[in-house]
Amino acid sequence: MTKTFDLNEVLTPIYSAYPEASHRPLIGLTANFADGNAMLRNHYYEQVVAAGGVPVIIPPVTDKDVIINTLDQIDGLLLTGGGDYNPLWAGEQPSPHLHGINAERDLAELLLTRLAYNRQIPMLGICRGIQTLALALGGKVMQDIAENRADELKKDSETHPLTNSKTQKLIKHSQEAENSEPTHTVKIEVDSTLYNIYRRHEIYVNSLHHQAVSDTGKRFRVTATAPDGTIEAIESIEFKSVLGVQWHPEWLEEDGMRVFKWLVDEANDFHSAKHLHAKILTLDTHCDTPMFFPQGIHFDQRDKRILVDLHKMTDGRQDAVTMVAYLPQPKAGESFSSKVDFDVSGPTEYANLIFDRIEEIVRNNNRYLSLARTPADLYENKRQERKSIVLGIENGLAIGCDLANVKHFAQRGVTYITLCHNGDNDICDSARGSQTHNGVSAFGEQVIREMNRCGILVDLSHGAEKSFYDALDISSTPIVCSHSNCKALCDVPRNLTDDQLRALAAKGGVAHTTLYGGFLRKDGAANITDAIAHLEHAIRIMGIDHVGLGTDFDGDGGIIGLADSSELIQFTLQLLRRRYSECDIAKIWGGNWLRVMTQAQQQKD
Repeated sequence: MTKTFDLNEVLTPIYSAYPEASHRPLIGLTANFADGNAMLRNHYYEQVVAAGGVPVIIPPVTDKDVIINTLDQIDGLLLTGGGDYNPLWAGEQPSPHLHGINAERDLAELLLTRLAYNRQIPMLGICRGIQTLALALGGKVMQDIAENRADELKKDSETHPLTNSKTQKLIKHSQEAENSEPTHTVKIEVDSTLYNIYRRHEIYVNSLHHQAVSDTGKRFRVTATAPDGTIEAIESIEFKSVLGVQWHPEWLEEDGMRVFKWLVDEANDFHSAKHLHAKILTLDTHCDTPMFFPQGIHFDQRDKRILVDLHKMTDGRQDAVTMVAYLPQPKAGESFSSKVDFDVSGPTEYANLIFDRIEEIVRNNNRYLSLARTPADLYENKRQERKSIVLGIENGLAIGCDLANVKHFAQRGVTYITLCHNGDNDICDSARGSQTHNGVSAFGEQVIREMNRCGILVDLSHGAEKSFYDALDISSTPIVCSHSNCKALCDVPRNLTDDQLRALAAKGGVAHTTLYGGFLRKDGAANITDAIAHLEHAIRIMGIDHVGLGTDFDGDGGIIGLADSSELIQFTLQLLRRRYSECDIAKIWGGNWLRVMTQAQQQKD
């Protein structure tokens, strides 16, 4: 554009079309601080702009309200370079080789990083930024590379006096060349994000540092190293969009642009997921958080003992969860009261006690949380910006031998009852039972029909295969499997065969993928891609209208990539990257379940 000092001339092309600008993701960049000034080298924000992002400089502020409101707005976070960290943050004393620390930045950036991590915000750390990632998330930083390597060489020589082959020769990491001049190579691991970015095993980088990550901690892995073994890049092992590099790509023009483009692309995906979560209802149909009530958990705190609480639901942008009263099935000769931590006379009293506790949690947090009995309640709570808890029962043992309890629990707001758990009960045989009734018992048939009359969904997760087919025949409304996976992918008794999936879909029911590792893989070593594989297998067999998600959080559910409610937006990101439509994602995230729930409630007497 020709230089002009006529503002209207500049505005004319902006106003000549609508919209005035296309969407670009908002990238927060941490500012350096010196002499009372918050500042940033132009190369950082220029690369963000060139990569398609909108840069916003974040000053080093420790005020929690400022940090959290900032994180609510941005789509990605760039942790920039700068001075050394105060070693006291790592519980260490200062080395003689420590350079200038930057106390104004330290706490502000550690807080920012930890809270951004909780919220699944894509992050790129550069130089000091990679060290910020490590320190904030459980790793360690060496105060001086040369000093650290000298100590390693000494230890090697003492342990192996004839050879020091364990430690490569030290290279110079604090260069005196131009910042844009590469001065050494780094080797990239093939199965890494960095390799996908560069498509090369080795790249040339500049080197403007004397510190480096010494220990990634349990959340990261090393994906690039210098010739002397110094860690040059780390990335998340939890399927999060978090990457750190030790060099300064902002000076390396097109070659450096690659990592900025990665951050902007990841931030754009994250923005899409956030936008979608704001529009659709996100419902997890099964969690067992009440199992932790005896420990005095705090639902309004980020409680480490539980996987579902208000903080984590907010971080993962989750609207609703079905929280069940789980009743363990006593074995022959055992009493129910001996199986639970509360002093109760029997299963019915226990279930009522659990619901009393849930209602107490809701009352104590009624500005942010409500019970939901119907789909309309769920949508109204979302409109009012409140999270929802839906009530369920896991194990029809709660009914006892009294059909009147079905109506009682319906009046309390229970939306589904899982007919059994791990063991046969009076209602039906369990997938891990001993065929006591050869399916659903005569009493069980009465229970199912009463559940139909009361508008309670019949849940056959945990049911034996014969019980499943019996219930399918008996129930006048579609049945559900609130947390069950595919036997074709993981052959365990709790999972559903393809024939069961087809039969369930034919009757209008739904089966929700669950996150218990042992139901995803027989070795239990499952991650988010395994959960997606089970979901997509169910879709291939049943169709998109019959699937969903029932995490089983706090009941042994939780896998790498979907470890708790804070990570549930990662599930949406996986679906978006697989090109599922907004409509289909809404169905998966609860739309299918609510269709069946509506049918059951409309057909009740």
